[in-house]
Amino acid sequence: MSAVGYPLALAPVAAIGLLAVALRPVAAGTVAGRRLALVRAALVTGAFAVLTVELLGALRLLTLPAFAVAWLTFLAGALAAVGWRRRCDDARGTAVVAAAHRAVEVVAAPEPALVGATAGPAGGTPPPPPPAAARRVAPRPAGRWARLADAWRTAGRGERLLAGTVGGLLLVELLIALLAEPNNFDSQTYHLPKVERWVAQGGLDFWPTAIHRQVTIPPGAEYLLLHLRLFTGGDALHHLVQWAAGVGVLLAATRITAQLGGGRRAQLLTAFVLATTPMVALQATSTQTDLVCAAWVACAATVALDGLRRRAGAGAVLALGAATGLTALTKTSGLVAVGPLLLLWGLAQLRLARAGSAPDRAGPPGRGTDASRAGGVRSRRQVRRTVAGSALILLVAVVVVGPFLARVTAEFGHPLGPPRLRESIPMERHDPPSLLVNALRIAHTAFDTPLAPLRRAGAEAIVGAAGIIGVDPQDRATTFGRERFPVPSWYPDEDRVAFPLAGALAAIGAAYALVRPGRVAPTQAGPLRAYAVVVVAAVLLHTAMIKWQPWGNRLLLYALALAVPLAGLWLEALFRRRAGGASGRRPVAFGLAVSTLAGCALAGVLAVSYGFPRRLVGAGSVFTTSEWDTRFLRRPQWAEEFRWAAGAVRATDARRIGLVQQNDNWEYPWWLLLRGADGRPPELVALQSVLPGRPPADPASMDAIVCTGSRPACTALVPAGWRVQFRGYVGYALPPGS
Repeated sequence: MSAVGYPLALAPVAAIGLLAVALRPVAAGTVAGRRLALVRAALVTGAFAVLTVELLGALRLLTLPAFAVAWLTFLAGALAAVGWRRRCDDARGTAVVAAAHRAVEVVAAPEPALVGATAGPAGGTPPPPPPAAARRVAPRPAGRWARLADAWRTAGRGERLLAGTVGGLLLVELLIALLAEPNNFDSQTYHLPKVERWVAQGGLDFWPTAIHRQVTIPPGAEYLLLHLRLFTGGDALHHLVQWAAGVGVLLAATRITAQLGGGRRAQLLTAFVLATTPMVALQATSTQTDLVCAAWVACAATVALDGLRRRAGAGAVLALGAATGLTALTKTSGLVAVGPLLLLWGLAQLRLARAGSAPDRAGPPGRGTDASRAGGVRSRRQVRRTVAGSALILLVAVVVVGPFLARVTAEFGHPLGPPRLRESIPMERHDPPSLLVNALRIAHTAFDTPLAPLRRAGAEAIVGAAGIIGVDPQDRATTFGRERFPVPSWYPDEDRVAFPLAGALAAIGAAYALVRPGRVAPTQAGPLRAYAVVVVAAVLLHTAMIKWQPWGNRLLLYALALAVPLAGLWLEALFRRRAGGASGRRPVAFGLAVSTLAGCALAGVLAVSYGFPRRLVGAGSVFTTSEWDTRFLRRPQWAEEFRWAAGAVRATDARRIGLVQQNDNWEYPWWLLLRGADGRPPELVALQSVLPGRPPADPASMDAIVCTGSRPACTALVPAGWRVQFRGYVGYALPPGS
């Protein structure tokens, strides 16, 4: 890590901290205001990071000096915003105190007719002391640590256990994130190679490649990785992006719980269930992108829920636009949830506009017509304001995601990329029987358990039902690639691990929120039911739009993050009724809930301890496995093969090196092994290309060629007379005399 990289790597954290102070809400009664401030700060910082990449990429300035200037300028602006906010707060506080004193003087002033009768020897009576309400206008807030200490002191044993488990898991995940090297399969194929390509070329222009996902999959999470790559010169801090996203998901989810009427225990239960979900725990130490997507979706949800209570200001509209754009730029599947959330927000804003513009029916006689006319004018004005706000949300989202979509459209003639991408993941059949079978397969994979007989029985039932209604459960129009249903997904692997416990709790919570919301959140029954409808709609849309695949559980992570607050609210209601002396079947439900929570804790601990491919103990532990071997835990047999081929190529001092690979091959090891002694990225050139407008390079113009996967594909591209060597998965070719 470079000396400059140490402080610069902290710039995003410092920016979020400063902006959280500058953007804290001023409206009275704001729920969980500090968490809302952090959400706002994260959205502003995320949008800045993305737009910085787009702007500097267009100028071909993806370099450390340019990014350093950008971040230092941003930090200066954030610091100035903090100063401005404090001056505004001081002025507001002074105005409030002055108004309180004026109110006291008016209350204390004697009636003129009684002045003479009440005046004392000194010529008047002293004013009475201000009322208690006035004396409490501007109380001095307690310190943050004092509030935390008080919360811990007043918490029960169960609440302390919940909070301690969540905090412990986050710290262990942070340790793993810092110690382990990136070893996610997709990251070796396209997440990290695209970051290296941007650094090598200094811009965001597309390039010839055999791996279309390097250019067609939205790059929002990789944009964030690019900042750390330039700051540090390597990938040592890459895992911190998803770890921070995991913290953001917890903050947003617990605030959603509070917005829906949940108290401290309900919020802790939400955090506990979400943090102990193995998929969350494993992704928090990964260079995947699903947790980043879930974080932006959760930010959109909590900001949208504020719109159910009050008219949205410009800040909320801009935040929703940023969350929408960041979600679209990270993983377009997240829009399946953001769309219903925005619809809910818009309907709530229209309802508030009409309610706030309604005339006072109990007003003075003779003024009903004027009041109705004025109310109608206000109503139309508020409706126009809501429409303008909706348009602004879309505009901000387009500013964030638009440049990438423009490049994709220019390259492939469609904003969603080439046909192979548009047909591989989205559903190609939408008849009700096919949708039903797809939903059942997705549910079976999501709720998988280690009980093999249960898995087989469920899969056989789904396959049998599909045959009865005339649907092929392996239909390529509803199944990704050449995969076949079913697959075991219970094992704690970051790419496919199921979430039966968290999913079951969320499903029960959603059912109660839809059917009996008053029992779950008596003061927020309406918003709770509306939110549950949005969550259920998002899940149904997901199953109707995305094909079943063995890795589908991680694609559902955003929906799980939105649904777990419903589980926290239901659990809190169950425990509250238990404490109130409920009898009958409720003790049984209470026991099952406690057992499920214990199972959640065990699942979370096992995930961080034995999860794959990063774990604390056992074979492949981050404490006992070397850096290079950690990178190849997915495919240990390839580690030495890559080193062997790269060593042979480096011995020839080759500068221009050709790449031969297939769509799912590992490219990232070449960027590490063939890097110059001074840290400069190698000149890797693709000898195959799936981009019609970007032809591959001529193999004869290369100094050397490296290959992965298919030896016949490699030898077919090697010029005549070159020496070809292959060892298992990896090979290389050198010109005569090398």
